[in-house]
Amino acid sequence: MRNTKDFKEAVAGTLAELARRGVTVRPGAVADVIETNMTTVAARLGIQQRSAWRYFDAAALAETIAQQNKEFEEASANSGVGVAPMPPVNNPELAIILGGVPDSLAQTGGDLYAVIVNVAVNAWMAGHIHGEDGCEGCEGSRGPSGHDWNDRMKQIIAMSPDITQWFDRDRWNAALHDSGFSVERR
Repeated sequence: MRNTKDFKEAVAGTLAELARRGVTVRPGAVADVIETNMTTVAARLGIQQRSAWRYFDAAALAETIAQQNKEFEEASANSGVGVAPMPPVNNPELAIILGGVPDSLAQTGGDLYAVIVNVAVNAWMAGHIHGEDGCEGCEGSRGPSGHDWNDRMKQIIAMSPDITQWFDRDRWNAALHDSGFSVERR
């Protein structure tokens, strides 16, 4: 299905409609939705998939996706969900996390998914540790060792004296290329 002209036009049309509505969605996600919808329509109506295209409406699908996106954002904003804790920029721990990306790519053989998960988990943890230092009511949840954010930062700075290099895009990209990998837009 994905290699047909109708499918490619449907994805392009839906993405254009979403852009008119100011909604950005990954093209692959739109393609997945279209494939699922068209397969379902064909199965329920007992027709071939190529005949199901007469029921496709890019504007209607884009409206549905835009509405779902809006509802998600509103629900997340109302409940405080969706705001990931992040350490502040120029944070030594974040520098070490960023600095580990080229090495991690080399160690995993270029498994970008594994690298992104590693970065996300470590940044999330660093954000929680940073955020809990000033969190009233968090004292009892820290365990017997607790965590003193200032001491943690002193230890990290002692391990990595030149943390600013990882906040310099050119130096980071050079280290990434030295690992034998690069991220290029298709």
